[in-house]
Amino acid sequence: MNRKAIDLWVGIFVAIGLAALLFLALKVGNLLTFNEDRKGYELEARFDNVGALKPRAQVKTAGVVVGRVESVRLDKKTYEAIVRLHLFPEYQFSRDTIATVNTSGLLGDQFIGLEAGGDTVMLKDEDFIKKTQSAVQIEKLISQFMFNKAQEAPAPSVTPAPTAAPTPTIGAKP
Repeated sequence: MNRKAIDLWVGIFVAIGLAALLFLALKVGNLLTFNEDRKGYELEARFDNVGALKPRAQVKTAGVVVGRVESVRLDKKTYEAIVRLHLFPEYQFSRDTIATVNTSGLLGDQFIGLEAGGDTVMLKDEDFIKKTQSAVQIEKLISQFMFNKAQEAPAPSVTPAPTAAPTPTIGAKP
């Protein structure tokens, strides 16, 4: 092989590698979806804390992606986070559905989990999900655990060592 052919193949492999890295970066950042269907319906849910939830995060139920997070904003009166969800039309949820903020993966990506209830009335476009559970902050849990353990630890008590009776030695006279 001549030098030009080797340079051409190296260039092709480098271009393929860069395209793969770009694809991976877009996929990890939830910026690349091939099945983006704008049909569906919108719901809103209020949370005390959404952690690091971002727009375009997944909405899942039973591990299946059923929608995306449209937006996350703060209610200026109640100081609650209002999360707007876009759900795909083939998935319908009952009025007593519970929305939770969950964490997945090694990178700690957050998503909304929906747990369907048993009500026969289904949520419609622009409805509110009334039952929500906020994100768990691991830092708070660790500090509470450590603080409570420090309070629960009893003060070290010093107990005197038991005194043993002297042992008689062999051949010693009393």
